[in-house]
Amino acid sequence: MPAVAYVFERFPSFGQTFSYREVVELERQGTTVHVFSIRRPVNEPEQDWDKRLVERVHYLPEEKTLVAEVDRVLRGKTVSDDTRSAVEKWDRQADFLRLYQAIYVGLRLREKGLCHVHAHFAGMAARTVYWIREFFAIPYSFTAHANDIFAPREFVVSLAKLIENAAAVVTVSDYAVRLLQERFPTNAAKIRRVYNGVDLSRFQPSDFGSGPPSIVSIGRLIEKKGFADLIGACALLRTRDRDFACSIIGEGPLAEALRAQIAANGLEKWVELAGPQTQAQIASRLAHATMFVLPCTREADGGMDNLPTVIMEAMTAGLPVISTPLGGIPEMVEPGVNGELVPERDPEALCVAIERLLADPDRARGLGKRGREIAREKFSIEACARQLQQLFDCI
Repeated sequence: MPAVAYVFERFPSFGQTFSYREVVELERQGTTVHVFSIRRPVNEPEQDWDKRLVERVHYLPEEKTLVAEVDRVLRGKTVSDDTRSAVEKWDRQADFLRLYQAIYVGLRLREKGLCHVHAHFAGMAARTVYWIREFFAIPYSFTAHANDIFAPREFVVSLAKLIENAAAVVTVSDYAVRLLQERFPTNAAKIRRVYNGVDLSRFQPSDFGSGPPSIVSIGRLIEKKGFADLIGACALLRTRDRDFACSIIGEGPLAEALRAQIAANGLEKWVELAGPQTQAQIASRLAHATMFVLPCTREADGGMDNLPTVIMEAMTAGLPVISTPLGGIPEMVEPGVNGELVPERDPEALCVAIERLLADPDRARGLGKRGREIAREKFSIEACARQLQQLFDCI
């Protein structure tokens, strides 16, 4: 039976359900996944995770305990002199914990006979597996997603170093593959696309509801999701006397600002911040919605979404999708085929696109039906996990 180790910064996480689904599907297909999580989930909304999987996650100790344990290891003969020398040379400069975490995890990978480790995001977890390779000669790969490549933070172990030393680099859209290959041409051959997959069985086709048309949006309440533009579009819809109910599902630092915007526009009866919800609750919401809207934007530092999984989920639920042409979104949403793309930061254009779907329910249903077909063709979790396992088998 094939086996692989995964390292996450935090697992499982409400904001990264795609990672959870990936692990579950790999195991369903026969791969044993050993999950290491650098941090424990904190203040996460209740989710319907598989308890058996969560109970098997190996959570690393807190910093004080971790450092003490690894320091004892360094005083012995369990690791090489080169490893000991590297830790001494690094001392307590920034990011020193990645070296300690690598030793902690690497020893356990060696004990289990695991010969490959994968990380999600080109961040803390990827820098940890970089050092696992340095110390234990265990090859690594990682999946890069969005801000970790569009607006990477500066570290000694940079994005360039991570890519150069990886056995393979996965990213989740053709757009991101092109960007990385152009930026790192000498490593272009090792960069490949594997879409985030969605579990088609969890989402039933929407019945489009029986009350006022339902607009649903989902994501962390942060700038790049464009929720302020959605609320602005809803305000314009009300000036045109359109009836609707808009639900924004999620939590985040902009909650109060968005709530104030809703109140300032007198939209309390039409727009709600619904808070975080479980995957089952989200599936239920989508099953009675009329459309899905996520007007993603670029942030000042270049950060933006790449391939929002929630758009795939909405497509799987047979909903027409309105979004913006950023990152890999055009690989999901085809204008006039399964939804519409509007310019970012343009509430007026967003309002017009929403209004067109409100005025033509038959067209909305037709777009949604085609979206469900596209999701089945391109984004099934079974196919995506199979591609990953084939990649791991070649390393």
